[in-house]
Amino acid sequence: MLFYLMFVIPPFLLGLYAQRRVKTAFSQMSEVPTRMSGAQAARTMLDNAGLNSVAIEPIQGHLGDHYDPQGKVLRLSPDVYQGHSMAAVGVACHEAGHALQDAGAYAPLVIRNLAVPVANFGSKASFGLLFGGMIFQFPALLMLGVACFAAVVFFQLINLPVEFDASNRARRELVAQGIIAGNEEQYVAKVLNAAALTYVAATLQGVMTLAYYLLMLFGGGDD
Repeated sequence: MLFYLMFVIPPFLLGLYAQRRVKTAFSQMSEVPTRMSGAQAARTMLDNAGLNSVAIEPIQGHLGDHYDPQGKVLRLSPDVYQGHSMAAVGVACHEAGHALQDAGAYAPLVIRNLAVPVANFGSKASFGLLFGGMIFQFPALLMLGVACFAAVVFFQLINLPVEFDASNRARRELVAQGIIAGNEEQYVAKVLNAAALTYVAATLQGVMTLAYYLLMLFGGGDD
């Protein structure tokens, strides 16, 4: 157990720090005003890219913002959709960045979308298979569980360049289209960098957990 905790505690603590940083950054940047709402900024970014057909819809909840590649829709939470702040335009244009990726067949996004069904299955099945393999001392079941969890980690890894690229697109377009001034990019970056850290922390936790499973399977476990 101590060996396992050595693998998972550091990324877990990083994840807690990242979540707190996101909340703090979003709260602080929500106080810095902009002349456009998040929805208006995203609409400007999409229209300038020729993506007039991509819709923007409000949804309930907090920070549940996302781009739906199947429906070609940006769904923004109330604080982002209606908010006239650096936090709102940063998050909204980050999601618009995913729409631009989709329209341009950005390779990591294409791979990520293809990996979604396998990753979803792996997320649901891996721990049951691993638990069953350990209880019944069945190596083949353990290996299948590790393979399923590896699919989840692969999804997390390929998701990193997708998220970083969407943030970079948002920052460039916000300045290029005059939504914010060049010296204001630092405010948007504060929110987007904090959000990026949450993806890094989750991926690190997945990688370290997978490493533990592999050592358990091939390296003698907790010895």
